[in-house]
Amino acid sequence: MSRPFKVLGIQQIAIGGTDKVKLQKLWVEMLGLELTGTFKSERENVDEDICTIGSGPFKVEVDLMQPVDLDKKPAVHTTPLNHVGLWIDDLPAAVLWLTAQGVRFAPGGIRKGAAGFDICFLHPKSSAEFPVSGEGVLIEMVQAPKAVIDAFSKLTAQ
Repeated sequence: MSRPFKVLGIQQIAIGGTDKVKLQKLWVEMLGLELTGTFKSERENVDEDICTIGSGPFKVEVDLMQPVDLDKKPAVHTTPLNHVGLWIDDLPAAVLWLTAQGVRFAPGGIRKGAAGFDICFLHPKSSAEFPVSGEGVLIEMVQAPKAVIDAFSKLTAQ
């Protein structure tokens, strides 16, 4: 089975809570992560701060998320480690191939994410039609920009 894409590395982790100010206290004030942006979406029920660790193509996001409305879905705060994001070198090829292998994707398809990259999500639960899932973990697949693809290629070429 030849896979037409590579998982290059961790792009992000997303941490959910009911109050992102409390999350900022630890991650920004005490651990020193840099707050680099914000994103709010009523449709996705999320109000998040985008923080970073590292630099250049090896920079990793830590997204601190709270729901816009505590009573609506998705409930970004009910799983404290909300999701893991993976850099993918060819996202459309990955989605096509994984779907053909029975992987279940969350609704929404490929779209622009909070940081401006194309993204999609592997569903945390399987179904009869799609028996492969994140087994309880939401996984975000993120199209890696050329600089990230090139940097990881140099690492594996050594």
